[in-house]
Amino acid sequence: MTQTTKPRARALGLPFTGRTGPLNAITDVDGIAVGFQTIREETPRPGRKLPVRTGVTAILPHSESETPVPVYAGLHRFNGNGEMTGTHWIEDGGTFLGPVMITNTHGVGITHHATIRWMLERYPSTYDIGDFLWLMPVIAETYDGALSDINGMPVTEADARAALENLSRGPVSEGNCGGGTGMITYGFKGGTGTSSRVVSYGDRDYTIGTLVQANHGQRDWLTVCGVPVGKHLTDNTPQSQLKERGSIIVVIATDLPMAPHQLKRLARRASIGIGRNGTPGGNNSGDIFLAFSTANPRPMAHRAPARLNIEMVNDEYLDPVYAAAVDSVEEAVVNAMLAAESAGGTPHDRLRVDAIDHEALMAVMQQYGRR
Repeated sequence: MTQTTKPRARALGLPFTGRTGPLNAITDVDGIAVGFQTIREETPRPGRKLPVRTGVTAILPHSESETPVPVYAGLHRFNGNGEMTGTHWIEDGGTFLGPVMITNTHGVGITHHATIRWMLERYPSTYDIGDFLWLMPVIAETYDGALSDINGMPVTEADARAALENLSRGPVSEGNCGGGTGMITYGFKGGTGTSSRVVSYGDRDYTIGTLVQANHGQRDWLTVCGVPVGKHLTDNTPQSQLKERGSIIVVIATDLPMAPHQLKRLARRASIGIGRNGTPGGNNSGDIFLAFSTANPRPMAHRAPARLNIEMVNDEYLDPVYAAAVDSVEEAVVNAMLAAESAGGTPHDRLRVDAIDHEALMAVMQQYGRR
């Protein structure tokens, strides 16, 4: 995965708290791989009026397993103007199977189709004629129609499959990549961001990793490490961002053994994480959060024994985990903005959206003694 050359939040000196994993990314959680397919075109396709800037992001737990591994999960809908498939079964069954995919609003259907086909081909020994098995992958979205020809339906089955074929357990690209390619955050160019935190229980460390597709917020709401940055950096605010018109998907992963009810509570903490950056969860925003644990691996339900054992952390010890999740979500959103590149502004575009200026940002931080 191609890395941005721009410094991330901590390299700039932004005072985020908590101990990160070695990559400060969701892939610090063992076994998780992330892949992207990015589509960036500066001229419209034949017969269309707008350029295409979009893509697909893939997150796969237990990425080296030769068979699908169910993971315990929980979710939270902070504001529901958006889509994440498979959520009814996560609510009832407490698990999901396969990758989590993030794309644009009109790309959910084809990405769902492609992901099922990929799973059938990736795990051929699993889906034999004797199984009455169905697949319900998790596909989420945010809207990139301000900077991309979303109504041209540019995401294809090949694009979704490419994201899955590009899976890597290494450093994670940020900004204008994958499903985040055409996204806008607080009136600046946004997109994909990631971060992680490490918590200790006795003599063992566990990791909480976050990946966001950030496409939300108004400029005047933007807060960074407690500083009202959006009140100061008001130049070139896109007219379309004077009101909340976007969404954010947050995926929280951990190797800490947690039961579904605990993961639902963990997902809820993403609300506080995005709130630290200033959003109140606007009416037009789809703020949907998924948390899952790679602990307690087991066979698929129809091949598992009648009785299952699950290890779970005592609820009384979860406060550091909640704090770590909040911190990592907050930082992941800022990392998405810092990595992003300006987009739009061609004769074919509706608007131009500038990336946040690092020097201007740090000058504001210094005014408040936060550098």
